[in-house]
Amino acid sequence: MVDSINVALIGNPNTGKTSLFNRLTGLNQKVGNYPGITVEKKEGICKLDRGLKAHILDLPGTYSLNSSSLDESIVIETLLNKNDKDYPDVAVVVADVENLKRNLLLFTQIKDLQIPTILAVNMADRMDRKAISLDIELLEKELKTKVVLISSRKNEGIDDLKKAVINFKNYSAEACVDVTTIDQTYFDRLKKTFPDQLVYKLWLVITQDVNFGKIDDQRDLDKVKTKSFEIKSKTELKKMQHRETVLRYQFINNTLNKVLKIDIAKAKDLRSRLDRILIHKVWGYLIFFSILLLIFQAIYDWSGVPMDFIDESFASLSAWVNSILPSGPFTSLLAEGVIPGLGGIVIFIPQIAFLFLFIAILEESGYMSRVVFLMDHIMKKFGLSGKSVVPLVSGTACAIPAVMATRNIEDWKERLITILVVPFTTCSARLPVYLIIVALVIPEGTIAGGFLSYQALTLMGLYLLGFGTAIFSAWVLNKVLPIRRKAFFVMEMPAYKIPLFKNVVITVVEKTKSFVFGAGKIILAISIILWALASYGPGDQFSNAEQIVTEQYADQALSDEELDQRINSHKLEYSFIGYIGKAIEPAVRPLGYDWKIGIAIVSSFAAREVFVGTLATIYSVQGGEEDEATIKERMAAEQNPILGGPVFNFASGISLLLFYAFAMQCMSTLAIVKRETNGWKWPAVQFVGMTIIAYVAALGAYQILD
Repeated sequence: MVDSINVALIGNPNTGKTSLFNRLTGLNQKVGNYPGITVEKKEGICKLDRGLKAHILDLPGTYSLNSSSLDESIVIETLLNKNDKDYPDVAVVVADVENLKRNLLLFTQIKDLQIPTILAVNMADRMDRKAISLDIELLEKELKTKVVLISSRKNEGIDDLKKAVINFKNYSAEACVDVTTIDQTYFDRLKKTFPDQLVYKLWLVITQDVNFGKIDDQRDLDKVKTKSFEIKSKTELKKMQHRETVLRYQFINNTLNKVLKIDIAKAKDLRSRLDRILIHKVWGYLIFFSILLLIFQAIYDWSGVPMDFIDESFASLSAWVNSILPSGPFTSLLAEGVIPGLGGIVIFIPQIAFLFLFIAILEESGYMSRVVFLMDHIMKKFGLSGKSVVPLVSGTACAIPAVMATRNIEDWKERLITILVVPFTTCSARLPVYLIIVALVIPEGTIAGGFLSYQALTLMGLYLLGFGTAIFSAWVLNKVLPIRRKAFFVMEMPAYKIPLFKNVVITVVEKTKSFVFGAGKIILAISIILWALASYGPGDQFSNAEQIVTEQYADQALSDEELDQRINSHKLEYSFIGYIGKAIEPAVRPLGYDWKIGIAIVSSFAAREVFVGTLATIYSVQGGEEDEATIKERMAAEQNPILGGPVFNFASGISLLLFYAFAMQCMSTLAIVKRETNGWKWPAVQFVGMTIIAYVAALGAYQILD
């Protein structure tokens, strides 16, 4: 007996497919990309009865096998390629009980590929409220397969679905619809030419722009694409596809007329009443911005205590390591390199977790789709497709998957513009920089009767600034790269739902873990490199620092602690990193930065959040061995040796915030843009353009405010 089977979860967007995936796999899942392709791949393991395990693959949402984007093509390629390790033994098509007619189109197409197919009718808990009745036995007879009623939200029917998966070999592979009737002569010739091939698979190869290099039986299938057989023009093939769709919907309508009953008079329509308010052309925007204000205020209020605890804990840990371990390079590396560097990212876990928590709740509730629909009216005025809103909104989490999400945009120019402007959207990696700088330079006062803080308003302003800049940049690019063909904006409006606790938790844990471990690897490596560059230096000024500083301050009654501080500062200035910082200081001084901030900006090109960790490492090397000051305290105490006063004042702080709001400070995003645009031309334009905008904005802000 096989101890593992492949199960593909397939369905339209917003049918609850991801919720079902989370029910089946829990935290036993991983997220990656398809080999050579930047489309997200979710897979996990589900334990079935009789010692059988199911490898669950959550395929991208698609409305049919007539693909119009790359992620939809992924579904087709997976279902066509029997040699692929992910080729499903059984397909589970997830359908929404309120939208069976549309969902069954995809089901009938997959059934034609002779893959054992189970129909999982989701959201069954809503049937009573929507006055829906469904004859499951008759539906199974009509579809020639197993049908399971489930509710992924309430964990109902999941065991029945597992049993159905175990018995997948017992289900008929007979097609629901005979597509050959749309052009009998054409398909008869196709069968005669390739008698050993499945006719519907050949039809998909002919009509779809998929990756043929992955399809099995390559020699025969290549013949299908040759001019000697392809006697149909693209226009004729499109007409045949339309006839196929009509044929399938005729079957679906006849089937649903027999099995589905809806008492419209009894159905409760809360959704339409809420939509009238939430997507209203005035109230919709006011509600959305009010929710944003609440989110940013909560991020500050709720995360303050755990952040202070983490900050103080890492400062104490660094001092403790210095006190118990013998002096030497290894102790210095741990106390002044690794621990402060990691502390610079771990401190922001509470706020990042809260950000992902709110995003997950908005998505789970169905409200985020309304935001996308609401903002579509604005997008059109600036030359963007309505589908561009999805990458722009998802960019608040990370620019990398946001750039990947542009593959849903069919028109190349619209997609290119979206790719180029997405990095302006404030991502979670910018959040650590924003939070520490805002805390240093923005006062802690409140308005609106103490309900809203200046710091929360500033953070929201930075998010709106990034989004506004993306929109304005799109308008400019639209003038430079005029879009000739307009794509229609089509999206699913899901039903309103109370967020499922398990889904929210899984999202927060996975996203936060990905952020921390992804950034942690970079920060650890950079912290070690920075520590080495800051702890060693060339020439006598570094090696004889103790003697030079002692003689310089011989006439001053300095305490041992003050003398150590001066020695450490002298060493840092004449270390390798000091010389590098001094070399770039002329370029950053007009912005209000010293050479230490310049080093942090350059190193943060690896990842924006490295900025805080870099300064933490530099200031730790500069501090004394028993110094228990937190990162925030060290940054606040840093003085400008030339101009006097704190380095992080209001003018330099606003300058830094604007620089990071506009700059392309992430090499991973550039790498993804290079892959998506198939060359370095557009990433170079993007990097240079955003850097110039960031520098000019930061320069102007500092010169005006100083």
